[in-house]
Amino acid sequence: MEKSLLELSQITQTELMGNPHHLISGVADLHSATSSEVSFLENSKYTSLLEKTQAGVICVQAGTPLSPHQNYLICSSPTQTFQEIIKLFYEESKPQSGFRGIHPTAVIHPTVKLGVNVTIGPYAVIDANCMVGDSSLIESHVFLGASVSLGTHCHLYPHSTVREGCRLGNRVILQPGCVIGSCGFGYFTDKQGRHQKQDQMGIVVLEDDVEVGANTTIDRARFSQTRISQGTKIDNLVQIAHNVSLGAHNLIVSQTGISGSVKTGHHVVMGGQAGTVGHIEIASGALFAARSGIKKSIKSPGKYGGDPVTSLYEHQKERVHMRNLDKLSAKIKELEQKVEELSLKS
Repeated sequence: MEKSLLELSQITQTELMGNPHHLISGVADLHSATSSEVSFLENSKYTSLLEKTQAGVICVQAGTPLSPHQNYLICSSPTQTFQEIIKLFYEESKPQSGFRGIHPTAVIHPTVKLGVNVTIGPYAVIDANCMVGDSSLIESHVFLGASVSLGTHCHLYPHSTVREGCRLGNRVILQPGCVIGSCGFGYFTDKQGRHQKQDQMGIVVLEDDVEVGANTTIDRARFSQTRISQGTKIDNLVQIAHNVSLGAHNLIVSQTGISGSVKTGHHVVMGGQAGTVGHIEIASGALFAARSGIKKSIKSPGKYGGDPVTSLYEHQKERVHMRNLDKLSAKIKELEQKVEELSLKS
């Protein structure tokens, strides 16, 4: 497929600067793009590549310094425009599964209710009283426990598990190996010192447009619900404990651990390997750097970092001081020596 820059500008509703007849047939990053490919600039630290790239056209924000010798699509969000172009070129050529409809090896209880245009792959297991919404895709070796419900246009990748009673909204994506509704980590110690399991009787609810990464685990609540709200995206290898409630449009990055009964507002971001203690609340708009240790409730939006967390500015200032400890120590010893010399002279 080839598209002229004029066509791309019209499809993406962007302003074109350059040759409207130039033809594009693919996409690439600024480093490797050729004259027949689209690229984009979102992060200002890569601005220097604008002079070096061979890209046929670059998606940029208004106000970016432009060269008269290059083609540009000027837009409010280069990442979003670039994504539209990726879909345009590659949606039809994307490898498609050869399994359509209900595979004969799938094990489906007779009480299951399936919507229209549902695909269930080889060796999937769907237990009693499940409901699967229209146009949902359940790939091979997926397990749905009893009374699980899925909305429309969900995509469950191979070896993902949704245990009994859990509810998924529309357009939910589960990446391979993730587990929804595992038991929360709850025990009491009896008089003999033995750890006795506390029943975990609740469920997990994933609202519309939630995506859960590969090998991530979300524990069912002890009595009520562990809830992941609309539009929240969770990376691979994340652990979310029982009774947690994540607000809408959170971003939770890989290897983060969220302890039991934590509640977050909307648009909270946790960087990789962040961790929380249990039973705290985090305000909407709070952003946490990688490896943040969140040990108390956060009541205001802003940027945070460190362990325990403080404002990101204070955290970065502390790190600068830590890097200079050797110099400061040497300076103190030098000053102590001078003081001692002055004392001896006096």
